[in-house]
Amino acid sequence: MGILSKRKNKKFEYKPRYFKGDGNPYEVRHKFDEFRSTVGEKQNLKGKVNSALDEMKASENYGFNKVIIIVAAILVFIFLYIIDFDLSIFKKPF
Repeated sequence: MGILSKRKNKKFEYKPRYFKGDGNPYEVRHKFDEFRSTVGEKQNLKGKVNSALDEMKASENYGFNKVIIIVAAILVFIFLYIIDFDLSIFKKPF
């Protein structure tokens, strides 16, 4: 084992004796792996972040994030109003 090389996990192809299905019933996979582009490829951190951003921009609900930010801002202002926070500290004094 070298200092700079990474240790690879062992893979076992166990198939039960009386199993007549397709594939391995003991295979551990995430539910949404076939829908993601960031899973399965060997990438560094920057590559994973870039592909995740590209996937997010290509998705159908990209504008949904703007709605969440607007709703969160409204809730913050309602909270500040309830606790009687003085917003005049953000203004310049004349």
